[in-house]
Amino acid sequence: MPLTKIQSLGITDGTIVNADINASAAIAGTKISGSFGKVLQVITATDTTERSTLSTSFVTGSNTLSVSITPSSASNKIFVIVNSVILADTRAYYTIFRGATNLGDATYGLSEQYPGDGSNYILTNLSMSILDSPSTTSATTYEVRFKDSDGSGTSYLNYRGIKASITCFEIAG
Repeated sequence: MPLTKIQSLGITDGTIVNADINASAAIAGTKISGSFGKVLQVITATDTTERSTLSTSFVTGSNTLSVSITPSSASNKIFVIVNSVILADTRAYYTIFRGATNLGDATYGLSEQYPGDGSNYILTNLSMSILDSPSTTSATTYEVRFKDSDGSGTSYLNYRGIKASITCFEIAG
């Protein structure tokens, strides 16, 4: 039987406040005032070029996976997700940079690959994510950078050309 009348159950002033809403009620996002938390745009880039380094500094430029996004408001946040396949024969560090700013630890980045005894290569998936507050409405570049711990071995990103991706989500602040 279709519902033909909804009783106000005490909502006499015509305004619904949080106390009037059952905790299990589903409310359409279009009925929520403000746009905080909404995904405003998604930008992604993929790369199938195998990258390698012996450098003990985080490699930049054409040796990385990157994407540019222009936030619509300086109060918005950018959620960055990276997926790749990596290989290292010594300790290697992987991170995400916003422009010249390392979003991870200055030395260790956001992810570390360690082959254990140092005599064997270890192939594994790389997955990194971070929620950043760039505080700008200018085009902003996010890129993966990586380095070898001591220059004695080779570290790889996108090993064997397996497709890697970096995706940025602009989240309303």
